[in-house]
Amino acid sequence: MPGIYDSGVLTGTVNSLQVPEQFLLDTFFPTEVTEESEEIHFDVEKDVMKLAPFVSPLVEGATITEKGYTTNSFRPAYIKQKTPINASSALKRVFGEKLLGQYSPQQRMQLRTNAILMDHKTMISRRKEWMASSVLRLGSITISGDSYPTQVVNFGRDGALTVALSGGTRWGETGVSPLADLQTWASLMLTKSGSAVYAVVMGISAWNIFKEDPTVQKRLEVQRALAQPPTMKQDAMNMLGAVNMGTVDGFSIWVYNTTYVDDAGNPQPMIPAYSVMMIGDLRGIQQFGAIQDFESLQAVPIFSKSWEENDPSLRVVLSQSAPLLVPYRVNATFCATVR
Repeated sequence: MPGIYDSGVLTGTVNSLQVPEQFLLDTFFPTEVTEESEEIHFDVEKDVMKLAPFVSPLVEGATITEKGYTTNSFRPAYIKQKTPINASSALKRVFGEKLLGQYSPQQRMQLRTNAILMDHKTMISRRKEWMASSVLRLGSITISGDSYPTQVVNFGRDGALTVALSGGTRWGETGVSPLADLQTWASLMLTKSGSAVYAVVMGISAWNIFKEDPTVQKRLEVQRALAQPPTMKQDAMNMLGAVNMGTVDGFSIWVYNTTYVDDAGNPQPMIPAYSVMMIGDLRGIQQFGAIQDFESLQAVPIFSKSWEENDPSLRVVLSQSAPLLVPYRVNATFCATVR
């Protein structure tokens, strides 16, 4: 019978741990796909917007080529998180334990191991959320790390789908209508991808301008005059995470206010405060390369194992992953910096 620190048991434990919701990841990249190689292969669909040709019923049918796609490969950056636990930890009270103690040293070691696995899984999930933000904002991911040269994974989004407003066109300037901008950008995305907009995700500062815009206010007043309840809230957004603020002109508005800590220890917004993202049917996938470990050598999202060191006496917990987020329809995303 395997022990509690067997790699199969630890990997099963990691799979069952519930990490905090990652809005971008869970909503727009919900599917996991694994590969049995160290490289990840992915197809990017070419959108076809051509009309069916007219021909005479008496002549041969027109030849239509199949909708194409390009296949790309990428060796993902590897994630390896290793945490040592020294033997003295088993003699100390764990978080939440009664002041005078209630657990045996063996139980404390198991609790500490589970807490470490949760930390590892949460950090990997947060890294994937960062990757999701990059894909949705930029259509690409820039990956760099220790002993890993900087690489840009460019999914080939049309350049017109990334906009930075300037001068008198910025939100909050006189005569600028954010709602009109959303309609223009939605039409552009539809033209480029064939997908309608499913969600509009705003940074906190972009939302503060949008909700106070005279055009938006007037639209809500018209709804009231027609005895239609306003569908968009105008509340201040002061919560962490993603909050749906309702619908206006058919746009489902989300405000996203989450941060992460960068390598220098500084908090950074997961999406910049003045960013506005429009997202359609991008068919986002979480892909994972094979785990390069003799105890695994298989494709799993996260592989964890543990072992003992004798001098000094330590138990080491290691978690590994090789993720890449892929938008199969990258042109079904748009991002504007509005200020």
